[in-house]
Amino acid sequence: MPKDTFFQKKTTLNVRGKLIDLDSPKVMGIINLTPDSFFEGSRKSNVDDTLKQAGKMLNEGAAFLDLGAYSSRPGAEDISVQEEMDRLLPVVEAILRNFPEAILSIDTFRASVAETAINAGAHIINDISGGQLDENMFATVARLQVPYILMHMKGNPQTMNSLANYEDVFSEVYDYFVDRYQQLKQLGVKDIIIDPGFGFAKKSEHGYALMNRLQEFNRLQLPILAGVSRKRMIYGLLDTTAAEALNGTTVLNTIALTKGANILRVHDVKEAVEAVKIWEAMNN
Repeated sequence: MPKDTFFQKKTTLNVRGKLIDLDSPKVMGIINLTPDSFFEGSRKSNVDDTLKQAGKMLNEGAAFLDLGAYSSRPGAEDISVQEEMDRLLPVVEAILRNFPEAILSIDTFRASVAETAINAGAHIINDISGGQLDENMFATVARLQVPYILMHMKGNPQTMNSLANYEDVFSEVYDYFVDRYQQLKQLGVKDIIIDPGFGFAKKSEHGYALMNRLQEFNRLQLPILAGVSRKRMIYGLLDTTAAEALNGTTVLNTIALTKGANILRVHDVKEAVEAVKIWEAMNN
């Protein structure tokens, strides 16, 4: 975004007392601790593999690592809270032991998992359901006082594909953010990031409609996360596969930056960091 933008958007995150300036867009690297996430290259099945991936992403310039132990791809298998924690906690502890400066985001819609991970040293809660799948999530975030990524989704990973129907997808997502933001604000949550939820209860045309108007979410004066990496809206349009969608991802990430995205959530950190550098050179 140009520096003279009309809307005074909040672009600072307080992460355990450390201030992160999102005026300079940041990259969040995806690490999936699941056997069935949609992009095979992101799956890490043991702690050693995860540590190697974490080190690689941090070295390439990732500001955050996003750890997910519950696959949220359409139609994914439901797993127990205990299984999610068993996959997640050893990795949180191992990464922080080996990379103490790493900032960890926990991709979960379960308040108990989020709280346990934060207590183990993680920093950010990334909730694909925006508090809709666990009524305790908002109160938990308020009590923990950690940054919260508020994503738009309808239904759950098992049902969301059948709910991808909208009269006006932008207006519906925008109104959702207004409503959920007010609830969080009343509870005293200070650091909120919004994520339109590309691919979650949305067809490709909905994704492109949201990307086309992404800059209009700046009216909410909140940081924006764009998570389009290797998704169907890219490889479906290009008639390829997730494994072949890196170039399309970089194109769409660059468009997101021009429209005000503050965080790019990606499988491929190096390429996203390069896109940010080029975008910043054009805007400084």
